[in-house]
Amino acid sequence: MLELKDIKKHYKVGSTTTKALDGVSVAFRKQEFVAILGPSGSGKTTMLNVIGGLDKYDSGDMVINGKSTKTFKDRDWDAYRNNSIGFIFQSYNLISHQGIIDNVELGMTLSGISKAERRAKAEDALQRVGLGDHMNKKPNQLSGGQMQRVAIARALANDPDILLCDEPTGALDSETSIQIMELIQELSKEKLVVMVTHNPELAHQYADRIIEFSDGRIQTDSHPHIEGKKKDEFNLKHTKMKFTTALRLSFNNIRTKKGRTFLTSFASSIGIIGIAIVLSLSTGFQKQIDKTQSETLSQFPITISQVTTDQDPANFENRSTKGSFPTEKEVTAKISDADRAQHTNKLDQDYVDYIEDIDPTLSNNIGYTRLVNMNLLREIDGKPQMVKFSNDAADSQTGSMMSMMAAQTGVGVSSFPQQLDDSQGNFLKDNYSLLEGNYPENANEVVLIVDNNNTTNLNALKNLGFDVKDGEKIPFSEIVGTTVTLAYNDAFYTELPTGNFIPNQDLEAIYNNSANEELTIAGVLRIKDSSTMDLLAPGIAYSDALAQKIIEKNSASAIVKAQEDSTTNVMTNEQLDTAAKDNFLNYLGASATPYSIMIYPNDFKSKDQVLDYLDAYNKGKSKADKIIYSDLAGTMTQLTGGLMDAITYVLIAFAGISLVTSMIMIGIITYTSVLERTKEIGVLKALGARKKDITRVFDAETAILGVASGALGVAIAYLATFPINALLYNLTELENVATLNPVHGLILIVISTILTMIGGHIPARMAAKKDAAIALRAD
Repeated sequence: MLELKDIKKHYKVGSTTTKALDGVSVAFRKQEFVAILGPSGSGKTTMLNVIGGLDKYDSGDMVINGKSTKTFKDRDWDAYRNNSIGFIFQSYNLISHQGIIDNVELGMTLSGISKAERRAKAEDALQRVGLGDHMNKKPNQLSGGQMQRVAIARALANDPDILLCDEPTGALDSETSIQIMELIQELSKEKLVVMVTHNPELAHQYADRIIEFSDGRIQTDSHPHIEGKKKDEFNLKHTKMKFTTALRLSFNNIRTKKGRTFLTSFASSIGIIGIAIVLSLSTGFQKQIDKTQSETLSQFPITISQVTTDQDPANFENRSTKGSFPTEKEVTAKISDADRAQHTNKLDQDYVDYIEDIDPTLSNNIGYTRLVNMNLLREIDGKPQMVKFSNDAADSQTGSMMSMMAAQTGVGVSSFPQQLDDSQGNFLKDNYSLLEGNYPENANEVVLIVDNNNTTNLNALKNLGFDVKDGEKIPFSEIVGTTVTLAYNDAFYTELPTGNFIPNQDLEAIYNNSANEELTIAGVLRIKDSSTMDLLAPGIAYSDALAQKIIEKNSASAIVKAQEDSTTNVMTNEQLDTAAKDNFLNYLGASATPYSIMIYPNDFKSKDQVLDYLDAYNKGKSKADKIIYSDLAGTMTQLTGGLMDAITYVLIAFAGISLVTSMIMIGIITYTSVLERTKEIGVLKALGARKKDITRVFDAETAILGVASGALGVAIAYLATFPINALLYNLTELENVATLNPVHGLILIVISTILTMIGGHIPARMAAKKDAAIALRAD
């Protein structure tokens, strides 16, 4: 069944060549006990390794059941060893961290035999060699003879055609040697047994055939065999180790080194601990920032103004941090970045209707800023006097600027938002407490807003005609019920014979005009402590419905009609361009189009959906026709979020250095493990394990270490959040800042596993390339 034809195997060391096998030709029968004798260095062990596929011959051919092995690749030799060869070694070569039955099963796991069948065959093999009562022991619990019996059971379990015995009794006493030889002799009745030994007495007593070796050649053969021509009857079943088998081997090995494994895992977990704590703090602080923003920035609306700034980076492309300092004596005229970025939104009634179609569950409060002037009078000391709803001082130069900022931010306005759906609440009732009087019930009722100290703007009261000083206290009752007369344009402006208009100087006549309407301060309101919508500036606040009523009446007034038909100011005869004319008409109440629209999302989470709704309007439109909005809260969130992200990335980068160190350390640990398990590598290869399988064993070991270090690091980081939170609470009174996201924990465990596998893969590849014969000779 087995024939060697002119096999040669030479070893070169420097300039010296050793002929281990020098043209060996021999054939073996299917069942016989062949003993190979010879002095050390004669080549007998090399021939055994060549027959077992552990060493590759240089020339010649080895034929197995009619199959030439000249074209065998590594995977074919692996399959050959697993399918056809059973090794019995002098030093037993059992894997110490595996149980006896696991050692016996090992070769069968590579053959893909089911677990139940493996266990049955292993138990049968152990029973056959007389170890039925020792199946659950470890190798170190057995005597030398018992360990050799385990090795024989392992060789038999996969039912090989050939048993190769390398000095099987070399480490045994005489009595045990006889027992082992009798067992091997019995096996030779059903298999080919080839034994290498230095003991000629045992060889002649038990072997059927004696071959004597010397200088790499066969000197004598007591019972030669000539192999006849045969058909190729040899079938190879290629081997493959499952990753679960590799994991079990590695886990059992690691389990025998608990102390070193724990220290390795802990050292490797330091980087994970650092990153996990950074992520915990980052997540917690971001939640705190988000919470604070949702409480403080929720009052900032999405603002749409007639004139706004386009934040498109292309508008700032000419900005340079460093000039070119040209030598030419000339200037270049360019549009400034501010002018380039200015964008005019074409607000019209269609767009206002689109805004008012927003889902009330996302935003139920819409505010408007209108530039219409109110002609207000109040009787003071028996005489009508001009008054106004304003917080501006009489000589203030900042009033218009503050009003513009309020229109842009939506905070500090005098016109309270209107509700899209009254059933979902009332802005004033939901956010302001009534201190005196009642909430407005119609457009002609206004309210006085005070802050949480019951303070209101001094100028607001002075502009209404109250004689007050800074710090003076006024009873609510003196304010609530105060009435103000609203005069429309036709009563307030008088047309001169020249066609010009001037304010009527007869305030009595204006005050008593029958078309006037009466406005009443209905109540005093204060922001609720629980509210985040502190939008109204201290002073007089009124509804947008009042502004719309004034526009509706004044748009048909004589002064508005005259101004619409003229390119000069009908009051001053000053020439007006289009923009100036539009502004003056807005002042007179000619336009119902608001100067700005303020959309207040119901909560911070709804804002993105509102923005999507606004973006949908711009789809398919040219840049000039797009309506650009300002999202101050979003801008601030991006700035704080970006800063938090940057800090997190920097800290993670520093912590990541320890991960790289851990990866290098794992590589060293794996290399040490490779050195420690060299003989195990040889055994696995002798059993038919491929290079991939050997790599897989050590990759599995590093995977276990990676999972262990990652899990340990995440666990320690989680436990560390408790003292960290206690410390932060004492310092900042912020609760539960450090919060480890479970998803982050899982990701870190995966990263730890991947990095350790990368770090250990090079030593694992080194293990796979080890020569099996040399590995088996390792101490």
